[in-house]
Amino acid sequence: MTRTVVESGSKTAIIGFDQPFAVIGERINPTGRKILNAELEAGNFERVKADAIAQVEAGATILDINSGAVFSNKMAEDVRYADNNFVEPELMRQLVEVVQSVTDIPLCIDSSVPGALEAGLEAAKGRPLLNSVTGEEERLELVLPLVKKYNVPVVAISNDDTGISEDPEVRFAVAKKIVERAADFGIPAHDIVVDPLVMPIGAMGTAGLQVFELNRRLRNELGVNTTCGASNISFGLPNRHGINNAFLPMAMATGMTSAIMNPVALPVGPKKIAEKKAELEAAGIVIPADMDDEAFVTMFGMGSTKPRPGKEMEAIRAANFLTNNDDGGAAWIKFNAAPAKEGEEGGRGRRGGGRRRRA
Repeated sequence: MTRTVVESGSKTAIIGFDQPFAVIGERINPTGRKILNAELEAGNFERVKADAIAQVEAGATILDINSGAVFSNKMAEDVRYADNNFVEPELMRQLVEVVQSVTDIPLCIDSSVPGALEAGLEAAKGRPLLNSVTGEEERLELVLPLVKKYNVPVVAISNDDTGISEDPEVRFAVAKKIVERAADFGIPAHDIVVDPLVMPIGAMGTAGLQVFELNRRLRNELGVNTTCGASNISFGLPNRHGINNAFLPMAMATGMTSAIMNPVALPVGPKKIAEKKAELEAAGIVIPADMDDEAFVTMFGMGSTKPRPGKEMEAIRAANFLTNNDDGGAAWIKFNAAPAKEGEEGGRGRRGGGRRRRA
């Protein structure tokens, strides 16, 4: 079976058809995150550390590190900061070093800037995943030599010089081209992780069916592992978690072996708690004065005041169990175990007897 090996200095993550689904945490990315972008510009990496730890605790097996920040304030003082080729290499190096200071999970080095990719490869311990190469000629000539030089696996995105095609036949042909060009550099197919490009289902009703068929062909005809930006499928729709939770197990069943996604359910903040309390008080419901915020949000089904695994992680772990990539259901049982109460050795989740009855 095809296995893509990604390593840190001390841990190994394997992407493969006979392996648990690989979750590549996407949170360390300043794109669309104004607060994180501003903090990075100020040299503050505390949120990066917190995001790294939270994603690992939620179940990420690889952490994606994206250096695509825009330093607007510095740009006004120094025109060099308007050029990502100037900003990203040093930022990528810093991000990799910061993340490696708080976790030893394998990394995915993510940038459109070749200099940032190489800076990340130089700073990363082990054998990181490189994100990414496309079918564009210029990109192939810039990135594939880096993949060969550092002997790392690479994400291959199925678009080329003509852009992103809505035709799945074209996207498959681009993936095949990348695999063949990689072979010319001596890069084996098991080190290529193809992103077949997930389209929003709200804009294209066949988007899901297209990806499922592409997954099958990529597995059966090219023998490569696959990944995707999982949340793309639900873009612009209500209840995105509902769509994502259905999409991920279906994609897994058709050959998808990893996804770049957020594994963390973000904590409920003070503003939402205050709004909910005001709503209840307006309805005449009295909240005990000594009820803490965590108990409150739990009681009213709002989530948690602490980061925790998102609903998508529940779907993925269930699918791992159903596809026999969770031996005896041990990971599923552990994931659903209630934390032990103080003074107890185990909570609701210590169901060893139940597991033995299944065996």
